Amino acid sequence: MPVELHAASAFSFLRSSSLPEALVERAASLGYTALALVDRDGLSGAPRFFKAARAAGIRPLVGAELSLEGGGALPLLAESRRGYRNLSRLITRTKADRPKGEGRLPLEWLEAGAAEPGGGLEGLVALPGVETLGIRPDPDRLARVLGAFGRENVFLDVQRHRRRVQEAANRALLDLGDALGLRAIATGGVRHAAPRGRALLDVLTCIREKRTLATAGRLLSENAERHLKRPRALEDLFADRPELLRGAEALADRLEFTLEDLGYRFPDYPVPAGESQFSFLCRMTEAGARERYQPYHERARRQIERELRLIGKLELAGYFLIVWDLVNFCRREGILAQGRGSAANSAVCYSLGITAVDPVGMELLFERFLSEERGEWPDIDLDLPSGDRRERVIQHVYARYGAAGAAMTANVITYRDKSASREIGKVLGIPTEEIDRLAHHMRRFEYVDSGDTLEARLERAGLDRHDRPVRLFARLFEEIQDLPRHLGQHSGGMVIAQGRLDEVVPLEPASMPGRVIIQWDKEDCADLGIIKVDLLGLGMMSALQDTIATLKATGVEVDLAHLPPDDPKVYAMLQKADTVGVFQVESRAQMATLPRMKPERFYD
Repeated sequence: MPVELHAASAFSFLRSSSLPEALVERAASLGYTALALVDRDGLSGAPRFFKAARAAGIRPLVGAELSLEGGGALPLLAESRRGYRNLSRLITRTKADRPKGEGRLPLEWLEAGAAEPGGGLEGLVALPGVETLGIRPDPDRLARVLGAFGRENVFLDVQRHRRRVQEAANRALLDLGDALGLRAIATGGVRHAAPRGRALLDVLTCIREKRTLATAGRLLSENAERHLKRPRALEDLFADRPELLRGAEALADRLEFTLEDLGYRFPDYPVPAGESQFSFLCRMTEAGARERYQPYHERARRQIERELRLIGKLELAGYFLIVWDLVNFCRREGILAQGRGSAANSAVCYSLGITAVDPVGMELLFERFLSEERGEWPDIDLDLPSGDRRERVIQHVYARYGAAGAAMTANVITYRDKSASREIGKVLGIPTEEIDRLAHHMRRFEYVDSGDTLEARLERAGLDRHDRPVRLFARLFEEIQDLPRHLGQHSGGMVIAQGRLDEVVPLEPASMPGRVIIQWDKEDCADLGIIKVDLLGLGMMSALQDTIATLKATGVEVDLAHLPPDDPKVYAMLQKADTVGVFQVESRAQMATLPRMKPERFYD
C-alpha cells in the first residue's frame, strides 16, 4: 500500500496550496496507509493534520522541512517522542532572533546537536535530496548531514516530477548514495493534493516572491506533478527502481511517533511541605469562602464541597491554584482582575477571588463550567485592564515559568475577501483601480448568504465575467479562501507547561517585543489537551479600576463581590436599553433585545 513521507500543506505559508484536511482526504481516497506532513520551518498544520488523519484511518507522521543557511532545505521526520522534542526545539532555535516568519538552520548547529549529551538529534530521520544538496549533489554537505544524524538515520529523498534536469540530478544523487552505502526512498515532494492545485500554488509563489505571473518565470511550477498520485501511477513512475517505494514503506513502518504521544503536562503548583495540591486548594478555598460568605451558610458550604470533590476526582487542583496565583499577583500589584464567563458559575472560583459573582446566591449552574461527563478542562478567562497593566501580568507569566516554559497562542491569519482580491489581483496584473473595485465588491459572505453569485459581483465591479483573466480570478478567489497567510498573536491566550514548552510545540518571537508565541492556535491546543489561560485586555476594566480608585479617593469603598444584586435603577436602565458602553450588552442586537426581555433580576 502506498505511503507519502514528504507532503507540505498550506501551513508552509505560501509554499503549498492545500490544507492538511485536503491532503488527508485525497490520500484516503487513494488508499494511502501513512502520510507525513513536512511543512516548511514549522509544525503549525500538524494538529489539524493529526485530527483529520486519525478520523480517516491514516497514520499521521510528523516532520518539518528546515530552511538551511546558504539555501535549500532539509526534511526531518520524528521517529519517536524524543525525536519530536528535538525537532520542536530545533525549529524554535531556527526562529530565534530572526525576522517574523523566517527561519534558518546552519549545518554547524546539526553537528553541535549531534554532540549534545543525550543526543540533540536523537530520534530524528533526515531526508536529504536534490532540494537539500543541489542539482549537482554536494558531497560535503551530504557528509555533514551524515555525520550529524548517523548512517542509519539518513535516507536519500528521490522525487520524480518528469523534469529532465531533476532526473539527471537524481542519477547523480543515487550514484553518490551508492558510493556511501546509503539507502534511498521515493517521495512526491507534494505541494498540492490534486493536479488542479498547481494554479493556486503558482499564485502563492508569486505572492511570496512579490512577482506577477507574467514576470515570475522559472519560479513557477514546470508542471502539476507535485500531487498525491494513484498507486499504479507511482509504480509506473518508479518502475525502474521499485525498491525506492518499498524503502518508503519500510521507513513509514519504522516511524512510531504521532501527536497522540505529545507528553504535555500542566505545571504543578508549589505547595507547602506536607500539603498536596488538592489539600492546599481545599484550605485556600475554605479561607476564602469564610471571607466571601458572611455568614458562611450551609448552601454555600454544600456547593463548595460538591465542587471540590469533582475537582479532586479530575485532578484539576493545580489548574485552579495557578489561576488563583495569577489573581493574587494582580491584587498585590493593584491590577483589577475578573474571571469571565462560565467560571462565574463556580463557588470555588468565587471563594478564591477569581470571580466576583456569588453563584450560590444567583442560582447559577456549576455544570456549565465543569462537568465530568464532558471530559473537558475548565476554561477560566481573566479580564484585565487593557494596556500596560495587562502587559505586566503577561510579563509576570513569562518571568515565572521561564523563556521556554510559557508563550502566547497563535492566531492563524487566513485569506478572506479583501486580502484575497488584492493579492490575486496584483499577481494577475490587474490595474490598481480595478483591484480597488474588486476588493469593495468581493464580500463573499454577502453573496453566499444572500444567494447572489460571484459572477454577479464581478460584473458589478465592472468586469466581464466571460474574459479568461476574470474567470481565472474568480476560480483563484474561491480556492484561496481560508488558506493560511501567516501567524499572528492571539488576543490573550497563554500556554504554560511543566518543563520545556518548546519540547511540546515550537516557539517563535512575536512581532511585539518581549512576546513569544507557539505555532498553534487555541483550537489546536484544545484538540491536543494543552491548557491555556486567557489574559484578556478590556477598556471597560480600565474604566472600572479608575472609577473605583476615584470613589476611594472620596471615601467610598467599592467591593465588586458585594455589590447589591437587585438595584432597581440598574434594571430600569437595562429595560430601556440604556447600555451604551456597558460590556456584553452594548451591541445593536443586544440593545434591541433588552426592551423585549425586560430583565428584572440577575438570573434573567
